[in-house]
Order: sequence, then C-alpha cells, then structure tokens
Amino acid sequence: MLGGNEGKKTEQYAPDLIQEQTLKFIEANRDRPFFMFVPHVIPHAELFVPEDDIVKSYRGKFPEKPYKGIDDGPNYKIGGYGSVKTPRANFAAMITRLDKHVGEILDKLRETGLDKKTLVIFTSDNGPHSEGGANPAYFNSNGGLRGQKRDLYEGGIRVPMIAWWPGKVTAGSKTDHISAFWDVMPTFAELATAEVPEDIDGISFLPTLLDKKHKQKEHDYLYWEFHEQGGKQAVRKGKWKAIRLQVKKDPNGPLEIYNLQTDPYEKDNIASQHPDIVHRMEVIMKQARTNSDVFLFGQSQYRG
Repeated sequence: MLGGNEGKKTEQYAPDLIQEQTLKFIEANRDRPFFMFVPHVIPHAELFVPEDDIVKSYRGKFPEKPYKGIDDGPNYKIGGYGSVKTPRANFAAMITRLDKHVGEILDKLRETGLDKKTLVIFTSDNGPHSEGGANPAYFNSNGGLRGQKRDLYEGGIRVPMIAWWPGKVTAGSKTDHISAFWDVMPTFAELATAEVPEDIDGISFLPTLLDKKHKQKEHDYLYWEFHEQGGKQAVRKGKWKAIRLQVKKDPNGPLEIYNLQTDPYEKDNIASQHPDIVHRMEVIMKQARTNSDVFLFGQSQYRG
C-alpha cells in the first residue's frame, strides 16, 4: 500500500514509482545478465494522472464527457473507479507518459552500453477496455478489430508486440508468424540457453526474431477460454477462427467461423458455408483443454 494515497490523498503515482525502480535496476545490474519485467499499469482504469504539463497539454483538445465514478462510501477504492472530469485528456496523457517511460528505458540501455546486448519486448495483456471513462471507439484503440477486453474476438485478444534489439532484430521488419503469450517463456529460455520444459504448449519464436524463419516451428492451433459473461471459447487455426459463446448454458452451442485472411474484423460469420471447419474446430475445443476442479467450465461435455 502507498501511504501517500491513503484515504482520498493522491500523492504517489505508481507508474512513476515503477519507472524509478526500473531505471535503478538497470543501473545496478549493468555488469551481469538480467531479466526485467516492467509491469506498466497505464493506460488503465482508473484514469487518474498527475496534474503536470503532460495532461495540461491535452486539456481542451478533445470533446469531453465527464465520468462519474465512486468517490466516497463503503465501495470507495473497492467497487469502482473514481470520477474524472476529462477522461480523454487523461487517457492521452497516460499514453504519452508510457511513451516517455519506454524512451527513458531505451536511453538507459544505450547509456550503460547494454543496448546491443538486450532484447526489449513491448506488448499488452489484452485489448482496450471501456471502464472508468475510457472510450476505445473514440481513439480507435483496437485498430478497427471487433471487440475489446474480455472478448475473444480479435479486438480482445490480438495485441501489438514490438521487439527491439539493435544488430539482432532487423529494424522495421514485420512478421505474420502466429504466436501467443505462452510462447514467451520458451523464447526467453532458448535465448538464455536454459532447459525448456516438455509439458508446455509454447513454441519459441526466437528464430522469427532473428530472421531465421526456416527454423521457426508453427502452432497447429491456438486455444482460449474465458469464464465470465457466460463463458467463451475460441480457436485460431491458420486463417480460420472459431468462437463459441454462452458455453456455461450450452457447452455444445453453435460456433461462429471467420476467415481472418479475408475478414480480419470478423464481420461475416461463415459457419453455415463450412461444416467441415465447424466440425474440426469442435474437436479441437474438446481436446485442447484439461479439466479443472477450480474452473468447472462445461466439463460434462468433455468427460466420458
């Protein structure tokens, strides 16, 4: 807990404290190999920012609709986010602050001579959200993709990933290699010449980073499930994407099928045209998961 934020005080801004420790960590470990996870928490609900020149530069730049949140009472700081008069200006200020922090990290790596020895990956854990006054539609935060955080449509699970490693990762290069967060651990393990466990779903994408695509292994498919909002499942297999909603109500419910090669925005459900793809995706959804005593998620479908 941050003492400067007790009660209704707003004296300590966590992202700035995280950044301060990040730069100290790089300096302290400049003479030995290190792994550093920097959990930037901006932009996020709630849309609070320090009253500095960054946010002031955005005030009056956007049409604003003040967000009324929870500022007192038994649910204060527990069951909701605080009110914000200028949510769009605050959101823009968060993005600028994040950009500033990333720039300071790269500058520190250059200053310490670690830039050519360090792989930096910048990514996000999910798509944009609309909580606390955030408006992803206004800023086109999902780039036109369908859905947002908590959706299994592309807008909820497809996120940017930027890799920076001067002399190793070709600047300006792009890849259409399909990967997911469970590939990060085996990638880092291979990079560190550490043993990679055999009982994992991840595949190292280090060959793609180093432009050795002939050595890159590919996923047969990617599988997701989400246990809120009635339960959801999704499978990505090559260009095909399958989604099932309301799994808790109907574990064998209908699938939506999309061809992401021609329809990346998932506007045209073509399940009726491809019964073979529907069947293949149903089989994957049954086989991909492991039953859990914690997440009782339509398991009657998978037993027997």
